[in-house]
Amino acid sequence: MTDKLVLGPIIGLESDNHYTILFVVKNIQSAVVLLGEQIIRAQCIGEIVSGGVWRADIHVPQKAQGFFVEYKVVCDNKQYQSQLAISEWAFYVPGANEKPKFAYASCNGFSDYRLMNTTENPYSLWDQMKSEHHSAPFAALLMGGDQVYADSIWSAIEPLQKWNELGIDEKIKRPATVDMKKKIDRFYSELYVSRWNQPQVAQILATVPSVMMWDDHDIFDGWGSYPEKLTNCPVYQAIYGAAKKHFELLQVRGPQNRSLIGNLADLKHYSMSLTFGTYTIFALDNRSERTLSQVMSESHWDDIAAALNHCTSGDLLVMTAVPVVYRDFAAAESIVDSTPWEEEVTDDLKDHWRAKEHQGERQKLIMRLLDNAKMRKGKTVLLSGDVHVGCLGVIRDKRETSPINIHQVVSSGIVHPAPTYIQWLGILAITNDDTEYLDENKSITADMLKPYGSNQYIRARNFVTLLEGSDNKLWVNWMLEGKDKPAYPLAAQ
Repeated sequence: MTDKLVLGPIIGLESDNHYTILFVVKNIQSAVVLLGEQIIRAQCIGEIVSGGVWRADIHVPQKAQGFFVEYKVVCDNKQYQSQLAISEWAFYVPGANEKPKFAYASCNGFSDYRLMNTTENPYSLWDQMKSEHHSAPFAALLMGGDQVYADSIWSAIEPLQKWNELGIDEKIKRPATVDMKKKIDRFYSELYVSRWNQPQVAQILATVPSVMMWDDHDIFDGWGSYPEKLTNCPVYQAIYGAAKKHFELLQVRGPQNRSLIGNLADLKHYSMSLTFGTYTIFALDNRSERTLSQVMSESHWDDIAAALNHCTSGDLLVMTAVPVVYRDFAAAESIVDSTPWEEEVTDDLKDHWRAKEHQGERQKLIMRLLDNAKMRKGKTVLLSGDVHVGCLGVIRDKRETSPINIHQVVSSGIVHPAPTYIQWLGILAITNDDTEYLDENKSITADMLKPYGSNQYIRARNFVTLLEGSDNKLWVNWMLEGKDKPAYPLAAQ
């Protein structure tokens, strides 16, 4: 019988020259990754119900020309296969002067079983990404949130079903029992193994180095945007603890991740910063510390400021799962705030950066990015998902003679379907995309733009590719289901 990994391998990116290989395997004593004749020892960084989580750190010196690195996984002196019966993999390392090709994707799953059962070819865009990779290889895959959808936790675990039927005052009194905690832990373990072993997903994760940051569905829908008494109750905290453990081990690849910018001795958040060629990739953790009144804590903001101070050249890609520039829900929010329905729908509205409680932090983020762009003289691109449509936004700063633009690219989702026509009409009816003025002199504005070759809002499943052309513009191409081929060139400052 062939020895197989439970999950993986999954290749991660942590800097220009530093990659990781992660895999989950049961009942082994030692593991190594083979790069040709080179033997890289792996370490077990933790356990999940499905097995031990092993990580190997790989240093790959750059060469003048791009090349593929081939690797194998050996456990207890036996070569292991993936669940797809593959035992050798390869990933691409760009050349020293090569412009790296990026993919960005989010929303890799379904918020309910009805959508799952009615979606034809759920993983077709992963197949399309594989074709793109074969024609011109991706140097990195940036995954901007909802890498798994954990919303079925409320129906999959019987004790949670019963707890969820209680009134809120009774819910917050109930403890999370040992049995409940075991079932929650098993749920997340099996969720990752099931979703990431989908053949189309597994092939990309094993061959394209990735950087991942979570969003609410990696925990459950709306996490961090519920009333404090619910968020802090024993059952919610038990769920969050299990979700966090699996996120840290499988998406972050452990606290050993070299790109983490927080205090590793007391990790409160998972924001990351890494350099890759002429790019800095900045992944903001907007879930670990989110409450109704904050997105990130003061110490977290200090970490961000320090990381930005080190970003002094090149282009900056900022991963923030929820769009910073998007339609305005203020009218709907004000209605809900004044009705008895608030606790029922507050998570959907308070999740947005433009919710009134988060507007100050949003302004802080925008102004710090503008200050950094002015100093750095490079492109700044926000990469977001969450909203299940693709779109493009821009922040324009005209306070000086040389204007500064920050663009935002939204890609969502690679698996989750877009809103239906009727649902989209409802969203349009309660929101607007009027020009937003971000300072009292009306010299800083935020607007939605229309990509070339499509409608302003791309109501189809999608992912994006980013590649700088010979014109020094960063070309964004939305790859989607349907005949449209949206694209937009982002110019240098």
